[in-house]
Amino acid sequence: MNKEIGAYHKRQTHDDKAICDLLYQEIGKHLPKAENKIWHAHPVWFIDGNPIVGYSKQKNGMRLMFWSGASFDEEQLKPGTGKFKDASAFYTSSKEINKKELKRWLQKAEAIQWDYKNIVKRKGVLLPLKGLD
Repeated sequence: MNKEIGAYHKRQTHDDKAICDLLYQEIGKHLPKAENKIWHAHPVWFIDGNPIVGYSKQKNGMRLMFWSGASFDEEQLKPGTGKFKDASAFYTSSKEINKKELKRWLQKAEAIQWDYKNIVKRKGVLLPLKGLD
């Protein structure tokens, strides 16, 4: 774990740190080639420079967000505002994390991607990148 992500985890409460540690372990296990770093103050994983998945502390708990998650067709992932293609799950305990479900979501995150990497260049226009015909 890089120092910045380790520091992020250490700043969390005991329960939230347990969630972060489990998410970090599972994301690394199922997306081993993805780069991870702190981005906009939160741990985020990228494939070829495109943000895929990350987590952050929110009022409702620890938010696990998939940038292209609204296209995964997963009932447990709740879409964001609708402006983008993100979807999230919230956890208040590491016991709530279903590893089988998380693995499926991470596989979809690799297979289904919207091109967030170039959204600024395209002046806010989001185009399909992978797995969307």
